[in-house]
Amino acid sequence: MPKAAVKRFRRLPEDEQSRVIEMAWEDRTPFEAIERLFGLGEPDVIEVMRYQMTPGSFRLWRKRVTGRTTKHQSLRSPDVMRGYCPTQYKR
Repeated sequence: MPKAAVKRFRRLPEDEQSRVIEMAWEDRTPFEAIERLFGLGEPDVIEVMRYQMTPGSFRLWRKRVTGRTTKHQSLRSPDVMRGYCPTQYKR
């Protein structure tokens, strides 16, 4: 039975579900950004990724993001800024 975070995730439109997963995979996107946009904190994102991925892929992802300074706003250098491609997002 899926936990509460997975249930909230599954209520999101499909394109937003894809975006959450994409942001979780991106090394430079902090968990705080996912929380601001979708209301899913780091523990929720971990739960979602565990549910969405095979066990081996989940272990590799967790190993990669655990302690990664760019995935945690509080560990980031203030010099690291998120740059956007001008064609990536329409304003």
